[in-house]
Amino acid sequence: MQTTAETANSTLADTRYRTYVLGVLVVVYVFNFLDRQIVTILAEPIKVDLGLNDTQIGLMTGLAFAVFYTVLGIPLARLADRANRVSIITAALTIWSGMTAVCGLAQNFWQMLAARIGVGVGEAGCSPPAHSIIADYYPPHERASALSIYALGIPIGSILGYLIGGWVAELYGWRTAFFVAGIPGLALAVLVKFSIREPVRGMSDLGSAAPSAQPPVRDSLRTLGRSKAMIHIAMGGALTSFVGYGLGQWLPAYFIRIHELGIAETATYFGLVIGVASAIGTFLGGTLADRLAIKDRRWYTWLPAAGVLIAFPFYAVGMLVTNPYLAIAIFVVPSLLNSLWLGPAFGTIQNLAPAPMRAMASAMLLFVLNIIGLGLGPFLVGVLSDLLSPGFGADSLQYAILIATLAYFWAGAHFLLAGTTIRQELDARAEGEGVTTSR
Repeated sequence: MQTTAETANSTLADTRYRTYVLGVLVVVYVFNFLDRQIVTILAEPIKVDLGLNDTQIGLMTGLAFAVFYTVLGIPLARLADRANRVSIITAALTIWSGMTAVCGLAQNFWQMLAARIGVGVGEAGCSPPAHSIIADYYPPHERASALSIYALGIPIGSILGYLIGGWVAELYGWRTAFFVAGIPGLALAVLVKFSIREPVRGMSDLGSAAPSAQPPVRDSLRTLGRSKAMIHIAMGGALTSFVGYGLGQWLPAYFIRIHELGIAETATYFGLVIGVASAIGTFLGGTLADRLAIKDRRWYTWLPAAGVLIAFPFYAVGMLVTNPYLAIAIFVVPSLLNSLWLGPAFGTIQNLAPAPMRAMASAMLLFVLNIIGLGLGPFLVGVLSDLLSPGFGADSLQYAILIATLAYFWAGAHFLLAGTTIRQELDARAEGEGVTTSR
């Protein structure tokens, strides 16, 4: 049901309903990452069963998936800025859940690649409209917190992906794990369609004029591209994601190959310990940023910068210790720290973007994040592992992962650079919408 402008104020006043909407979208995002990340823990049995190499695994889980996911995200975001966002999310959820189940039927690399591309096509229609809906239900000073709660779908979905994938694969085989992960999403799609109301665009931007009509694509790209803060936040997030996706894809394989842990044991220790730490970091990132920004809004970029720069030495030490359980314990710290950026980054992007192009702004951010992070992270770590294999043997994956973590320094620099203009740009946006700010 389309919420009319006359009921916008009552909708905003109904905090229980907007909390429900956020909760359902979190569950959708959990399924998004469960279906995206389950292939991570299943990579080794798939590799053995289908006779693949690390480059093919990296292509299947990273680059090919990311290209379709990101490219389709732009037109779907464009559609979401003028059409019913709830319907888009419903259709997207149906597609990616169905294609996840189809992965369990693959008999060779090309069939698996095609199914994973199908998952990417569906998942392209999730976050841009979801970010836009959340921005309409939550005012600017609460968006980083709300979007950090939404981003909890990443670690929770990853945890469930590891646990479901690891235990179901060990007991019933990797094909069954894909069926178990994909089919429940079809029921969730029905709940989304019939329980979430489409909000009035811009209704939470208190003091602003009614949102204008959707501008042409070129104008939207020009407006978003003029923001130095947006560009640096996107690059900082992309390079952080490069490390995050690279390690997320290959660390389970590292523990199975180098430390000789079983797939279920790896799923349990790695998924629960690292996943819970990531969830805490994701939640704290938005909450801390909103509180710290009361005094200085540069904390929206300073906090992510501190997180990635401090995370690096912990990852380096964790990769060099010989005890797998000690390594996992060490990884708890950087897993928390490198998740701090999500809420502040997504919240700031929504605050900087005009209401008629918020889904587009989210899609542009996700385009950069996922081409560099999801696309190149797992793929290049896999390629580097194959290249180093003649000289380092089974240890090649360890050194490939270590090299990838150096990107954190580049990411930290971009977050710090975003802080040099963020206050001026937020002030300019607030003045354009008739809102006064002082921090």
